[in-house]
Amino acid sequence: MAAQQHSAHSAVCVQEAEETLVELRTALEKAGITLPSLGLDPGGLAREAPCPLVELGRCSVETAARLVAVLR
Repeated sequence: MAAQQHSAHSAVCVQEAEETLVELRTALEKAGITLPSLGLDPGGLAREAPCPLVELGRCSVETAARLVAVLR
């Protein structure tokens, strides 16, 4: 029973991470910003109990400056 609960919790965590990733990508697009490497970190998903991390990745200096402007 505990293993099933653990598995269900992990599935919910991954689903929440995927939904958050979509929301972040959409918000960035509305601000005119694209992060080409935006995604879920595969290392966090490969664990027995997935603990997803959002990988923001690398971007150009121009994109970083636009991010700064939006966040201010």
